Amino acid sequence: MRQAAQILVVQTPGQGLVEITREVAGWVRDQAIGTGLLTVFCRHTSASLVIQENADPDVRRDLEAWVAQTAPESGAWRHQDEGPDDMPAHLRAVLTGVQLSIPVIDARPALGTWQGIYVFEHRRRPHRREVALHLIGG
Repeated sequence: MRQAAQILVVQTPGQGLVEITREVAGWVRDQAIGTGLLTVFCRHTSASLVIQENADPDVRRDLEAWVAQTAPESGAWRHQDEGPDDMPAHLRAVLTGVQLSIPVIDARPALGTWQGIYVFEHRRRPHRREVALHLIGG
């Protein structure tokens, strides 16, 4: 049994989904662990992680719109230390989650044909996000 860990830095352009599938899959391949479990963990409370369709961009746009409608920016939130998008960003991260567990088979994340791994930025301005990768297996 072996394990490996790495911090992946992701620069986001502002609100929306940033695909990191290629970077994650490349890192997994480089570890030469054929079978195992990959944990992907977002080290933030106002960004999150999702596995979502990576073929039709309308899916991502609809998901972004749904999340914005479900946790809207509003002056009613008590926590607004960094602006009106602050508390909604925290709520959106709770809805979507900050951790993924992905099986690794044949040294590749066992994603479906149309699945991609995304950092979901919930703040309006660009951010430097850190995503921890941990792989265990043999």
